[in-house]
Amino acid sequence: MIPAELIPSFLFYAFVSGITPGPANLSSLSMALRHGKRNAIHQWYGLFAGYTTIALLSVFVCYFIGTVFEQHIKTLSLIGVIYIVWLAFKLFKEAFSPQQSETDDKVKGTFITGFLIQLTNVKIMVFCVTAVSIYALPYNADFPSLLLCGLLLPFTGPVCNLAWLFAGVILKKFFGEYHKTINILMGLSLLFCAASILMQ
Repeated sequence: MIPAELIPSFLFYAFVSGITPGPANLSSLSMALRHGKRNAIHQWYGLFAGYTTIALLSVFVCYFIGTVFEQHIKTLSLIGVIYIVWLAFKLFKEAFSPQQSETDDKVKGTFITGFLIQLTNVKIMVFCVTAVSIYALPYNADFPSLLLCGLLLPFTGPVCNLAWLFAGVILKKFFGEYHKTINILMGLSLLFCAASILMQ
């Protein structure tokens, strides 16, 4: 488990990593803006489950596989980049098409959508592996301690993700007036995320 003296440092690292723009945060904001709180929350459940899956896989990677995982991080990054670019172009397409009403739009937030976003989110893969290998592994290398750490990680990023979700709920009326500009800005933000992953 994380030593008590490292908890403030870990929480700060988790907050900065969780609150900064990334595929999950931008997707939550977009879903809340376009479809409201109910659909965004359905997607958030998937984001939480996906984050939990990645956190637990990170524990297994750090405990059983170690550096072998590093050989495959570039492949995972490329898959994530492709998915993020697809999301960005989807937003660009929506920006230049007539705005649909909430009931007409068939693309709604689902558990599966949120889950897939997290499974291709290299940002949280790197965060979880880093958190376990830096804040837990050097101090408690036994599997139960690492597993407990992995089970606590989903209460960091997804909680920050809710801030983006509720920002979208608050700004929904504003989005109705400026949906074209907002979709373009969010699409560009996703492309920036993709570029930053490729440059790592």
